[in-house]
Amino acid sequence: MSPKDLADHASRTLDDATIPQLPRHYRGKVRDNYDLADGRRIIIASDRLSAFDRILCTVPFKGQILTQTARFWFEQTADICANHVLGYPDPNVLLCRRLDILPVEIVVRGYLAGTTGTSILTLYKAGHRSMYGMTLPDGMRDNERLPTPVITPTSKEFDGGHDEPLTPAEILDRNLVTPAQWEELNATALALFARGQKLAAERGLILADTKYEFGVDAEGRIILADEIHTPDSSRYWKQASYAGRFEAGERPESFDKDFIRSWVAARCDPYKDVIPAIPQDLVLKTSAIYVEAFETIVGQTFEPDLAGATVLDRIVERLAPFSEPG
Repeated sequence: MSPKDLADHASRTLDDATIPQLPRHYRGKVRDNYDLADGRRIIIASDRLSAFDRILCTVPFKGQILTQTARFWFEQTADICANHVLGYPDPNVLLCRRLDILPVEIVVRGYLAGTTGTSILTLYKAGHRSMYGMTLPDGMRDNERLPTPVITPTSKEFDGGHDEPLTPAEILDRNLVTPAQWEELNATALALFARGQKLAAERGLILADTKYEFGVDAEGRIILADEIHTPDSSRYWKQASYAGRFEAGERPESFDKDFIRSWVAARCDPYKDVIPAIPQDLVLKTSAIYVEAFETIVGQTFEPDLAGATVLDRIVERLAPFSEPG
């Protein structure tokens, strides 16, 4: 999409996906979920942008782009692991099977990178060498490629708490998963990451790290849930400039969507203060980055779905077959 097209549709965003005709609504930070009586779940990706444990704004087409990027990857990895998707009633919507989500989030890392408190770069720079049940050598540099991809699991807190680093021994000692499940999760996550890195390289990209969420179905099978290899769940770098930037000690070139987060953090305490009005040009710049990310990762031109008077009107119409009597 051209900058003019984005500007023309700047008001076409999905902020609230509350649909009274659908049952058992749960609103997350960026997704609205509905549990159907037959065991299926509807997940609607809104355009809400979340940071600092709050919603900052809405970004045009963000929900459609994330859903369609995940769709591409679900389809490209279905031979490795079954996933929760049953259908796509709308570009923003997943129809999927409801799972019991495992309490371990699997993060796979191919590089010494990251900014959060649980990232291996943050821990490494704080002097840690042993972490997540592994030991890294001295002398590594920011964003250096690891000898082999590693799994850095964290606890998955369902009550709003903060995720914490885990070692494999802690996972098994706390009975978070069984030994057989842990072995399968490791093998599956590494296979998914290898597929992701291979296809990303064909697009001129480096898949530096990503996170996976898994659940179990009624038969006890491990199923890939949530999303996969999207710009929000993964770190992508541009391959052509990586080596030069690494040698110069510069950050790799990436799909940097943090304009809004940085702008807010420079103007207030985002955890305590009222968030100032975010300029429209920043919102549109972020939307353009999401479009670029989709087109580069998937290798297709982004085609926005402009049906309906609003995004919500379009989704309500397409989800009408799933409504339950009030």
